[in-house]
Amino acid sequence: MPVSYSIIIPAFNEGRRLGSTLEQVTAFILQQHWRAELIVVNDGSTDNTAELVRQYSQRNPLIRLVENPGNRGKGFSVRNGMLNAHGDVLLFTDADLSSPIAEAPKLFDAIEAGADIAIGSRWLDPSLQTHRQSVLRQALGRGYNLLMRAILGLNFKDTQCGFKAFSRNAAKLIFPAQHIEHWGFDSELLFLARRFELKVKEVPVRWGHDAGTRIHPFRDGVQMFVEMLTIRWIDLRGEYRVAARQAAKLSS
Repeated sequence: MPVSYSIIIPAFNEGRRLGSTLEQVTAFILQQHWRAELIVVNDGSTDNTAELVRQYSQRNPLIRLVENPGNRGKGFSVRNGMLNAHGDVLLFTDADLSSPIAEAPKLFDAIEAGADIAIGSRWLDPSLQTHRQSVLRQALGRGYNLLMRAILGLNFKDTQCGFKAFSRNAAKLIFPAQHIEHWGFDSELLFLARRFELKVKEVPVRWGHDAGTRIHPFRDGVQMFVEMLTIRWIDLRGEYRVAARQAAKLSS
């Protein structure tokens, strides 16, 4: 049957908590009576992540495993899942469900109302945060956001929330043009959305910080800053503009 929604979960060594996540997401899909698929992208895990997903997929045809060629990063994983998805609307979410899957209809409604991309935001309505980050992480996040506004010109409250939905047309345009494979990929997706003149809607969602997050505030923060500069350099070389022109020709 045609698939209305694809839900993509990038996963690296998530065997400990992924079972609970799969159960929560599939239960919500069934509760909503969605025609949906749940894609887990295994990013070269060394634990039982892949085997766990295979076991669940044998019991539930909604679940599908996609394998990366080794450990390539979250950005690569999201792109791999998006390019293998069949839904009319495609959403990626973190394996820890920092934003509960019950928040997904907010993003789907935004796309139904005309947005090409709907991004979950932790800071449009901070009262929705159930467990805040440390003051240090908040300060570093705000600093990153200011740099992103200055360097990339992206005026969003929150680009890094791992909860974003795309219309099928938007996904077909953006993900083949994506270069960044690690933590800074979110900013590139939104930068590409602007290049393709897509409508992006920022949506406040419930969110709770997971103490088990793998993002190191300093080491990964430096890498994300370098990736931000890389995005600007790619743009200065004209690669994004070429991709946008090619997409325009294909759609005309």
